[in-house]
Amino acid sequence: MFELTFDLALLLLGAAFAAGFVDAIAGGGGLITVPALMLAGIPPAQALATNKVQGAFGAATAAISYAARGLVDLRSQWRPALVAGLAGAAGAVLVSSIPTDGLRLVLPVVLIAIAVFFAVKPGLDDLDRTRRFSPLVFAATAVPLIGFYDGLIGPGAGAFYMIAFVSLAGYGVLKATAHTKLLNFASNIGGLLAFALIGKPLWLIGIGMGLAQVLGAMLGARLASRIGARLIKPLLVVTSTALALRLIWQMLQGG
Repeated sequence: MFELTFDLALLLLGAAFAAGFVDAIAGGGGLITVPALMLAGIPPAQALATNKVQGAFGAATAAISYAARGLVDLRSQWRPALVAGLAGAAGAVLVSSIPTDGLRLVLPVVLIAIAVFFAVKPGLDDLDRTRRFSPLVFAATAVPLIGFYDGLIGPGAGAFYMIAFVSLAGYGVLKATAHTKLLNFASNIGGLLAFALIGKPLWLIGIGMGLAQVLGAMLGARLASRIGARLIKPLLVVTSTALALRLIWQMLQGG
């Protein structure tokens, strides 16, 4: 039986604050919170469901912070956000029906490739560039695919949204980060609604961590808005690499 002590509460709140800060800038906050929840003794399925609760707070705060700074127009982005939310819910509903072992084997390679892309590709800054997909095509292809993945598995979804916005929609790094947070929030909410039925999240812990996420996300979004690509790119490289290494470690341990 899980028992929340004062020490565990401090650990979870600190992890949530750090995750909110990192996630608002480059994604990958689950790298911090999921292990913390499991370290606290929460069963894996319940830890993932609880992580969706607290993660929604951070993603929402980051999305609102970026929108308040004029980096994303919520009125024009509600349709892609709706698509991401529905796709996230579909992924979470089918989580026990679709075999994901093969995808988990490929995922570390993809994440390392993303890290290399942002580390070595020249000209990646905060200026928009030529887009390859129109907004309609982008919303009909990349958005539901990544949203579905977010609900089905989750880790790396923010990095996938980022690279899609940069390479396909032609967004600058800061603008891509802002739009990533909006879609990340939408697919997270969709996944949470489904997980609430099958994973039984610990709501009190999730909401408490969510409030700490809000503070971290506000700080992260503020710094990213001021510094832009010079902060976002290196942190994205670090988080993508760390997530890839963690997934490889899990596979080696048989987890």
